[in-house]
Amino acid sequence: MQNRDSKNQETDIAIPRVYATTSSHVVTADSVQAEEVPTIPLGPLQTISALQPEIALRSVAATQRVSMPRPLVVQPSEYHRSLGEWARIWWDGTRPAYLPLSLMPVLLGSVLAWTESITASRTLLGHFRLLPFLATVVAVLLIQLGAHLINDYYDYLRGIDTSNTLGPGKLIQQGLINPTRVLIFGFSVLGLGALAGLFAALAGGPLVFLVGLLGLLCAFFYSATTRALSSLMLGELIAFCIFGPLITLGAYMVQTGQFSRTALLYSVPLGLLAAAVIHVNDMRDAEGDEQAGKRTLAATLGLSLGRALYLVLLLGAYAIIVAIAVPHHAPHLLLITLWTLPALVVALTGIFRTDAPAGLHLVLRETLKILTGFTILLIIALVVVALWPLLPGLPAMLISG
Repeated sequence: MQNRDSKNQETDIAIPRVYATTSSHVVTADSVQAEEVPTIPLGPLQTISALQPEIALRSVAATQRVSMPRPLVVQPSEYHRSLGEWARIWWDGTRPAYLPLSLMPVLLGSVLAWTESITASRTLLGHFRLLPFLATVVAVLLIQLGAHLINDYYDYLRGIDTSNTLGPGKLIQQGLINPTRVLIFGFSVLGLGALAGLFAALAGGPLVFLVGLLGLLCAFFYSATTRALSSLMLGELIAFCIFGPLITLGAYMVQTGQFSRTALLYSVPLGLLAAAVIHVNDMRDAEGDEQAGKRTLAATLGLSLGRALYLVLLLGAYAIIVAIAVPHHAPHLLLITLWTLPALVVALTGIFRTDAPAGLHLVLRETLKILTGFTILLIIALVVVALWPLLPGLPAMLISG
């Protein structure tokens, strides 16, 4: 029995019991512990290097320069942009694509006054006041650019267009320019426009002062203050009045000093097209405007009624020109404005087939093209109609001249 017990004890010692245990420690080999890896001082390594020159060991402290690899992508720095880049940023922020809204009525009013002087004096040159015309062009362009910058500032304050990637401008929203600088620059440009308009008004008379003052006030209050005109569903009406009758009549009176019903009639189609531009712009931004508390006519009407209003504005502009040109003894050449009908079809097709902001943005660009082409063709027609009766007597005029 004793021998058997001793054998069992030996067996117990030889075969250890295995228990299923869990541990959160990392198991490492007993022969190699991470803490026991020997470290060799630099001095012995230098001695080895001296004994075996093929092994080159140098101290990091002796290194004169450490070269780092060039990064694959270098982030641009705002403070190291060139003058040309800054000029480009400011120019894009002033929304130059919208400048035809103010330039086209100036051209129409000035050319209309000139063609009437040709008919009255029966001379090819007629009467055209170049310097007041240039002052008018500079004034309306600067006032519009200043209005855009002020709009950018107040949109930033009210949280409008913060996430809109399609809207123009947004110098502040994109973090490009300090808000105060945008506001100061906007007021500066607006002031320069007012000075140029003052020079033009001196040539046109007291009524031009009133027109210029109304335009200046609308340029500021369109987006400024908490009760901005654009937030009271008046954007389309303001665009119609400013970019239609007011600027067209103002440019006409700068040349003649007199009010004209004819100029007023021709200004209505331009006002309707300008209102269509503002309307489709508000349709594109309707969702963001609602979130920011900005009330526009496009957001209030909704998509279906907004499309209907856009259709009425565009077709109304063409209907007026057709009504002027079709009657007997009327200037039929005005119908060349119908050459823009293909662009009109593209715009109408787009407005009725899309409800996405990107699609409405394309419609907006097409509407600006329609306004520009429509006005240029209208001006060409007015010039040809005025010069056509004088062509038979042109040789005699040249000989006598």
